[in-house]
Amino acid sequence: MSEPFLYLTIPGLEHYPHVAYTWVVMALFVLLTLVARISMKLIPTGWQNMVEAVVVGLADNMESTIGHGGKRFLPLLGTLAFFIFTANMIGLVPGCTSPTSNVNTNLAMALTVFVVYNLVGIQKQGLFTYLKHFLGPVWWLSWLILPIELISHLARPVTLSMRLFGNVKGEDLVVLILLFLVPLILPMFMMAFMVFTGLLQTVVFLLLTMSYLQGALAEEH
Repeated sequence: MSEPFLYLTIPGLEHYPHVAYTWVVMALFVLLTLVARISMKLIPTGWQNMVEAVVVGLADNMESTIGHGGKRFLPLLGTLAFFIFTANMIGLVPGCTSPTSNVNTNLAMALTVFVVYNLVGIQKQGLFTYLKHFLGPVWWLSWLILPIELISHLARPVTLSMRLFGNVKGEDLVVLILLFLVPLILPMFMMAFMVFTGLLQTVVFLLLTMSYLQGALAEEH
């Protein structure tokens, strides 16, 4: 389904608005980073205080969920958190489209998580020990456990990406339909609800990512 109108199109990417608006989100972060560097204060106030509270809260949650040393994944999880939430919210603006409403954007993030947590597990436990977990605790059942574990792990990027895609795309379509059928009032209530669900989907993506990292670092998983 094509968008009825868009504020921004990039030549050559007219049929891929999720790519264009991914660049918009990245450009927005670069701009905000430059502004933050200029206006940063030793004692935070306003937006700086809010952002620092979010970062500290996320770091503490990572430490408790992933385990000791979990804060070292803050660059990955922090980037995912701010990108997913902003990408979800930008779709609330008429004429803009959420990058996360396209499964390719979500799949790229999910595959990044998949590669990272497997590499982290191999680095922590060694290749042989890490792969040994896929065989299960009982060697004579390894022929049964191995395909189950492989399917389970390979399904993780799919479930991560499809869950986010389905929710964001569904909400965008609902608001679009309501704008045509019941202008202004009802869509406003739905858009307010989408702020909550956009935050919820961000939290779900992060929690699943943290659980995968925790499992990869655990001695038994």
